Amino acid sequence: MINFKEDEYLHNLNHSCAHMLAQAVKHLYPDAKFWVGPVIDEGFYYDIDLGDKVITEEDIPVIEKEMKKLAKDGKRIVRHELSREEALEMFKDDPYKVDLINNMPEDEVISAYSQGDFTDLCRGGHVDTLKECKNFKLIKFSGAYYKGDSNNKVLQRIYGVCLPTPEELEAHLKELEEAKERDHRKIGKDQNLFFTHKLVGAGLPLFTPNGATIRRELERYIQDKEIRQGYKHVYSPVLATTEMYKISGHWDHYKEDMFPIMKLDNEELVLRPMNCPHHALIYKNDLHSYRDLPVRMGEIANVFRYEASGAVCGLERVREICQNDAHLFVRPDQIKEEVGNVIKLIFDVYIDDFGFSKDCFKFRLSKRDKDKAKYIDNDEMWETAESQLKEIMDELKLDYYEQEGEAAFYGPKIDIQIKTALGHDITIPTCQLDFSLPERFDLTYVDEKGNKVRPVVIHRAILGSSERFMSFLLEEKKGILPLWLAPVQVNVVPVNNEYHLRYAKEVQELLLQNGIRTELDDREEKLGYRLRESVIKKIPITLILGDKEKDNEQISFRRYGSEETITVSKDDFVTLIKNEINNKK
Repeated sequence: MINFKEDEYLHNLNHSCAHMLAQAVKHLYPDAKFWVGPVIDEGFYYDIDLGDKVITEEDIPVIEKEMKKLAKDGKRIVRHELSREEALEMFKDDPYKVDLINNMPEDEVISAYSQGDFTDLCRGGHVDTLKECKNFKLIKFSGAYYKGDSNNKVLQRIYGVCLPTPEELEAHLKELEEAKERDHRKIGKDQNLFFTHKLVGAGLPLFTPNGATIRRELERYIQDKEIRQGYKHVYSPVLATTEMYKISGHWDHYKEDMFPIMKLDNEELVLRPMNCPHHALIYKNDLHSYRDLPVRMGEIANVFRYEASGAVCGLERVREICQNDAHLFVRPDQIKEEVGNVIKLIFDVYIDDFGFSKDCFKFRLSKRDKDKAKYIDNDEMWETAESQLKEIMDELKLDYYEQEGEAAFYGPKIDIQIKTALGHDITIPTCQLDFSLPERFDLTYVDEKGNKVRPVVIHRAILGSSERFMSFLLEEKKGILPLWLAPVQVNVVPVNNEYHLRYAKEVQELLLQNGIRTELDDREEKLGYRLRESVIKKIPITLILGDKEKDNEQISFRRYGSEETITVSKDDFVTLIKNEINNKK
């Protein structure tokens, strides 16, 4: 996807087109007032106060028609520098521009840009004439709170995009359409996987049986994989006292992202934002020898973080997060090997099992920045941890970049940044090094000399969270899931209910008894219609059962995306499908 903010000409072109949008709106709605019209990764938008007017689908072509007139007329775009007094006088009838001017630094040069009968307050830059803005498209609209504050008025936000040539615009619009089809929120609705409801709250999705099946299978998959690598799984409560989080450091560094305190009896309890303090206490409950380490402790655990309502997005960013979490309690001499094993597990999951390309990964060494108040105060610990992670990544020959200010408050981390099919840059797998938690909770093991010494904690998440991984997976695969993960694995379609339904029910029961998730489509609809429905639902395998199959105790089936019909015995079909499911490929 094109990034309009990074390319200077595309930035200026879209910035100019945003002004052309505002000019067209001003022609159509003379009382319109304007807030801001920035360039964004996908093009541009403008926030507009239209009084009581709410933009509808019917308004967009009218605005586009006026914009085309302006582009054809091709007025030059001219820059003016203004004193603060001149700027306030020029925009005195627009309170939004007055607010912008009053909040500018005293030493900032104030500029405005004019094109014919329209002048807008703006820093720039712009193209030379509106003629360059002729290849544009308004792509969506929505409401947006003034300054992003829900206590303020709702403005009308119109999004658009502009490119140098008609061919580039057409290609980009096709990409946007493809992205819309890949959007996990649309797929979730089409396949009935999850939804949100205002009575439950923003960022709190409800999983339907189909969505719950995918999530359950993912969680079983990763747990089984971890068990084979020596992980032991635990359960811990979603609540804890504020005292525990004061000891861990979360209260000082993370409380703004936590839900409010609940006072019960003599305790102050909060919903947990992290699992690591709980796991530290489970580790501390036993005595440990150096021979016992590493202790690899995992949990599929819900944590709660107060994301702003404007930031939540489908399953990608939620307020209740089901983490594929684990904490490895290791000796210092085991750090390199254990971090290496975590990286190998990430590759095994994402590349070998799910078939994602290695090209979609970027490794980031996330370090603290100069504002030390945001982090645990221990310079020696930070220097040691950062240098160790860097050494590990160099030895593994990982292509990575370093980013200050992205570390956890307790230590640096290796983040695997993934570019989604919709162009979002998100973190899913992560691996973090922590020398602080063992100190704060007085965690120890007995070394070979009989002394009590501190372990080091490696925090890691392979799937990240069930929700975010699902959103990524659905978008990458366009909702086409492998057989083992599909909520409905086999759809049984009798050719004629009068003659073939009884046999179809026998086949369905056989498959269900063998652990194969199966549905029976016995609706009184034509065969072709039911087969198309199976394709629309992206069910991996569809059975077509008619006279031949009933008489010979056979099964005829088609795979999703194929017109080929294969006929086998019932036993052979069950063996084939079970093997494919068990292979999890």
